[in-house]
Amino acid sequence: MSDFPYLDRIHSPAEVRALDRGELPKLADELRRFLIESVSKTGGHLSSNLGTVELTVALHHVFSIPEDRVVWDVGHQTYSHKILTGRREAMANLRHYGGISGFPRRSESEYDAFGTAHSSTSISAALAMAVAARDRGEPHAAIAVIGDGAMSAGMAFEALNNAGNMKDINLLVILNDNEMSISPPVGALSGILARLLTPYDAARRLGKKVLDGAPPPVLGLARKMEEVAKGMVAPNSPGTLFEEFGFHYFGPVDGHDLDVLVPTLQGMRGFKGPRFLHVITRKGQGYKLAEADPVRYHGVSKFNHRTGLQEESTGTKPTYTQVFGDWLCDAAARDPRVIAITPAMGEGSGLTRFAREFPERYYDVGIAEQHALTFAAGLACEGYRPVVAIYSTFLQRAYDQLIHDIALQNLPVLLAIDRAGLAGADGATHHGAFDLSFLACIPNMLVMAPSDENECHQMLTTALAHNGPSAVRYPRGKGPGVTPETGLNALPIGKGEIRRRGREIALLAFGSLLAPALEAAETLDATVANMRFVKPLDETLVTALAREHSLIVTLEENAAIGGAGSEIARVLDALPERPRLLRLGLPDRFIDHGEQRQLLAETGLDAEGIISAIRQTEKNSTPHT
Repeated sequence: MSDFPYLDRIHSPAEVRALDRGELPKLADELRRFLIESVSKTGGHLSSNLGTVELTVALHHVFSIPEDRVVWDVGHQTYSHKILTGRREAMANLRHYGGISGFPRRSESEYDAFGTAHSSTSISAALAMAVAARDRGEPHAAIAVIGDGAMSAGMAFEALNNAGNMKDINLLVILNDNEMSISPPVGALSGILARLLTPYDAARRLGKKVLDGAPPPVLGLARKMEEVAKGMVAPNSPGTLFEEFGFHYFGPVDGHDLDVLVPTLQGMRGFKGPRFLHVITRKGQGYKLAEADPVRYHGVSKFNHRTGLQEESTGTKPTYTQVFGDWLCDAAARDPRVIAITPAMGEGSGLTRFAREFPERYYDVGIAEQHALTFAAGLACEGYRPVVAIYSTFLQRAYDQLIHDIALQNLPVLLAIDRAGLAGADGATHHGAFDLSFLACIPNMLVMAPSDENECHQMLTTALAHNGPSAVRYPRGKGPGVTPETGLNALPIGKGEIRRRGREIALLAFGSLLAPALEAAETLDATVANMRFVKPLDETLVTALAREHSLIVTLEENAAIGGAGSEIARVLDALPERPRLLRLGLPDRFIDHGEQRQLLAETGLDAEGIISAIRQTEKNSTPHT
C-alpha cells in the first residue's frame, strides 16, 4: 500500500479541484510528509515550504490554475505547487545539475505564471496579468502570494498604489504573514501587522479556554462566530493600511485551517476589484525542529529527516562569509565609525556575531536594497564608515542609488559583495555574474576581487581605509584555505602580483579563478598574474606582460562581456604592438543551477576548460601551410 495514496492521484490541479473538501487535510498531511522526506535527500528551502502547504492546496482546489494566474513572491515556497502540478517525480533532482529549479520558471511548466526568486515582484506582475485579463474580457483571476518580509520593499507598495484605483480588475493579493523573511522581520510594517493580530489572538485564546471540552455543535457555532468576529476587529475598519490603498481587506485567517481557507477563498473569488487577504502561517509548520528554528531550516543541505541532523561540511576552512564577518568585528572594535548595514540578509551575509557584539551599530533595513545604499550614503556624509553586506545578485536592485547617491558624491561606502560569480544550486536568479561589468564602469569606484581568504581580509581593510566608494566581491563558500592574518593590513591600491613565471602565455586571473589558472599553468608552462584590482587596473603590470608574451588570457568568474577582460583589452589597444588576447569568463547566457564545480566546468572556467580554450586558440592562430 502506498505511503501517499492521495498524492498518487494528483498529476495536475484538476485532480485537486475534484477532491471533496474533507479530503484536503489528508492531502496536505501527505504533502508535508513528502516535502520533509524529499528535501532531506536533496537539500533546499524547507521552512517556507512547510508553512504554505495548506495555502497551496486551497489555492489549487478553489482556482482554475493555470487559467487563473498565481504569482509566488520570491518563489522558494513553491515546492508544494510543483508537486501538485505534475513535478513530484522531478523533486528527486531539485536544484541539482540538470534537474528542476528551486523557484518558479515559465520554461519549466505552464503552471508557473511568472518566474520569481528576487523579492517583492509578485504584486506588480499579478496586477499586469489582471489588467490583461480585463482587457481581453476574460474572467480569470490574478493572485499574488507575498510574504510579510517581502511587503517591506518599496516595489510592493508601488504596485499597491497602482492597483488601488483599478476597481474593475480581478486581483487578489494574499499576504502570507509568518513573521519571518529569512531573518526575523524588522521595521514599522511588522509592528502594524502585529497590532492587527493582537486583539484577534487574545480573543481566540480566551475562546479556546472557555470552550474547552464543549460538544461539537457548540464548537461548530463558535467557529462560525470566530470568522464573523475577525471581520469586526481592526482589519475591516476604513483606517487600515491596505484599505487606504483601495483594497478590500479580509482577515486575518488561519493559514493552516483548510476549513477556513477554502470557503474564504471561494467567497473572495466572486468579488471584483483589488482584494487583500491576510493569512497567518507558521514557518516550518508540522516539523517541530523547523518550527523551533525556522532560520536554520530556511535553506538546508541534505539531512536526516528523523533526527534533523544536517550533513556537516568537511574540513575546518572558514567560508568567505565567515572571513568577512570576523574581519568586520575586528574593524569595528578598532574604529567606532564602522556601521554594518544589511537588506534582510544578516545570517547569510555573516553578520550574526556583529549584531550580537555591536547592536547599536547594526542596521537590518529589511528587503530594501535601494534604501540600504542611500541610508549608507547618508551615514557616510555624517562621518561614519558604513559597510553594506549584500549579495551580488541583490546589489543589482540598487544600481541607481550606487551611481547617484554614493559614487557621484564620492562617499566612503564599502560594499562587501557576497555570492559573486556562480552561486550554485539557486541558479540563474542568484548567480553574481554581472557585478564586475556594472561596477568597473562607474567613476570613483575601487573594485577588488580576492583570490583567497587572506587576500579577502586585506582587501576589506584596503577598502575601509579608502576615502571613496569601494567594493570587495568574493564567492560563495570556501576558498583555497589560506588563513587570514591577524591585524588589519592593507594592500597597495592598483597593484597586482606575479604568482608564476612561464613562457609565451600569460594568464591574468581576477579573484576566484587564480587557483584553476595556476593549475592550468603547470600544463601550459604559462605565467600567472594575480590581478587583484579590477579598478584601478595595474596597467604597468599588464603592459609588461604584453611585451613578454605572445598570448594574454584573462580569467574572471563574471560575464565576459564588459568585465575585467574588457579593461585589459582597453590597455592592450593603446600599445603600439599588442599580443593576441583571449578573454575567458561567463558566456552570454544565463547559467542554470548545479554545484559550483559543475558549473565552472560547463562554462570552461576550470583548469581543463582553460587549457582547452587556449589550445584551441593556438590551433586557430597557426598559419596553414
